[in-house]
Amino acid sequence: MGSWSSKLTKGELDDYEELTYLSKAEILHVFDRFSELDPETVENNRKAILSMDTILKLPELQCNPFKDRICKVFSTQGDGGMNFEDFLDMISVFSDSAPMQVKIEYAFRIYDFNEDDLVDESDIREMVRRITASSEENEQRLTENEMKLLIDNIFSETDLDDDRKLTFAEFSHVISRSPDFMRSFRIKL
Repeated sequence: MGSWSSKLTKGELDDYEELTYLSKAEILHVFDRFSELDPETVENNRKAILSMDTILKLPELQCNPFKDRICKVFSTQGDGGMNFEDFLDMISVFSDSAPMQVKIEYAFRIYDFNEDDLVDESDIREMVRRITASSEENEQRLTENEMKLLIDNIFSETDLDDDRKLTFAEFSHVISRSPDFMRSFRIKL
């Protein structure tokens, strides 16, 4: 794709390095991956917004059951479409270099499907549905009784004030004690 100066200016590269958890080389790699999603559009307009459907062509997102939520949370417009800076923010947060607290904040937003600043029963139900659904038909594998039991167990382990809603503090408390969280909340390009 040419020298780095044809992709991003030195000033942009310096700014992005300062504002993300990525090195300049990683930022250039992210730009290449963004450009590969729609080369003609990005070549004509580096500030172009690629649709969520285009972003979801990224192989690292294709098998993620939360891929649409990830796109919407990182999308400046909120519709899942992303410009390069949105895409860069997403990759930065999902990088190995991002601090746990930053990852937890974004995980909370991704799992808050109804966007009410709480992870409530409907959010957990949707999380479980996405994780356990059959990939062929998006068909639910759990019975209603199994789902209710699982949701009850999740709340009994995580809901510190027994209101069947997880605040960010409760969510953060639980996630920060999960040994697998940092390893699983990442996208490696």
